[in-house]
Amino acid sequence: MTGLNSLGALDAARKIARREIRSEDLVRACLERIRERDAEVGAWVSLDAEGALQAARECDRNTVGGPLHGVPIGVKDIIDTANLPTEFNSPIYRGHQPRTDASCVAIAKNAGAIVLGKTVTTEFAFTHPGKTRNPHHLAYSPGGSSSGSAAAVADRMVPLTIGTQTGGSVIRPGAFCGVVAIKPSFNTINRAGVKSQSESLDTVGVFGRSIEDAGLFLHALSGVPAPDFTPLQFLTPTIGICRTPHWDRADKAMQDRLEEVVTALARAGAVISNYALDRSFEHVYADQEVTQMYEAVRAFACEYSVHRSLVSGTLLARLDAAVHHTRERYNIAQQRAAGYRARIAADFDAFDALLTISAPGEAPHGIATTGNAEFNRIWTLFGTPCVNVPAGVGPNGLPLGVQVVGPYGADNRTMMIAEWVRRTLDV
Repeated sequence: MTGLNSLGALDAARKIARREIRSEDLVRACLERIRERDAEVGAWVSLDAEGALQAARECDRNTVGGPLHGVPIGVKDIIDTANLPTEFNSPIYRGHQPRTDASCVAIAKNAGAIVLGKTVTTEFAFTHPGKTRNPHHLAYSPGGSSSGSAAAVADRMVPLTIGTQTGGSVIRPGAFCGVVAIKPSFNTINRAGVKSQSESLDTVGVFGRSIEDAGLFLHALSGVPAPDFTPLQFLTPTIGICRTPHWDRADKAMQDRLEEVVTALARAGAVISNYALDRSFEHVYADQEVTQMYEAVRAFACEYSVHRSLVSGTLLARLDAAVHHTRERYNIAQQRAAGYRARIAADFDAFDALLTISAPGEAPHGIATTGNAEFNRIWTLFGTPCVNVPAGVGPNGLPLGVQVVGPYGADNRTMMIAEWVRRTLDV
């Protein structure tokens, strides 16, 4: 059979359940696509082809065992897998083989998913890039740190992948690669077995070809209700447009595209108004940086002190610069972060969701950088659910994305509004 690798997750799961297709054929189609393309794209670190095919045959023999029955997935290589090495894109951990699956991997398997392989991450999910290239144009970055997870879905190598975000590592690569990406509310998906960088910020997220697909995956991993888009035609959301204090750092093409999106949503019936972070948020970017880096210095204490020669210069420079952060300064950042979360929660009383941009613009040229997380970091600090919605292309023909942000815990509602935005844009 041909073209099965292009099926979305929900469609594939339904067809497998109805015995219209076999999981084994779907897995073979994905593996063939990887063989054809991954030498150029570089989305994968390792594959378990035989293990995946065997699991697929078992799915085909058995009755449906969960919402992802027979659906292949990819797992970011900072997440433990018992059947494949977990190397964090670091020579320190070359060949490192966990004995158990991370919680999110075990839950995915229990829901019927088949782990096809491990996707490329930047070093320790920080900023030193891996080998992955943007499948839309190989001369451009796929974003990071969940580089391979975004690129694999975009290139139709696999319908679903797991990523993580500490700053902007799910939403930004989703935008650069033109796929749906969901960073759920903080602590929605269990992080046991995920390499820690910042315990206050690290969030497991998902990539899919549609919001419905990604929402199904989030449901399977966390219990968040799968979104029901039936009542969407009756939706008239109240949306606040948040350009953030760093709006001048966005490319003009991205700024213009957001204004076009806002016009389209207003014409479709959304109640639109501007939302600005007031002076009470003036330290938010500094506090996010202190929080992330104070915790990172401690999370990477062994790598930093014992294996320093094997750590990239990029990461060493960030850690060296953060060693001076005191516990007192960290406590201030934590206290203010609690205040920010309380204020943003109160501000959501006036809005169903906020709309901003997912990245400053198109993906940067080359793979020496994964891009700028300025339009993601604060939402990660706030712990709010975020959805990247593909929103057309920029002047280089590469994807642009807008970001729907909802109140903490309102993941299902945020996905519904994101889908309403997507249908309104019809991209």
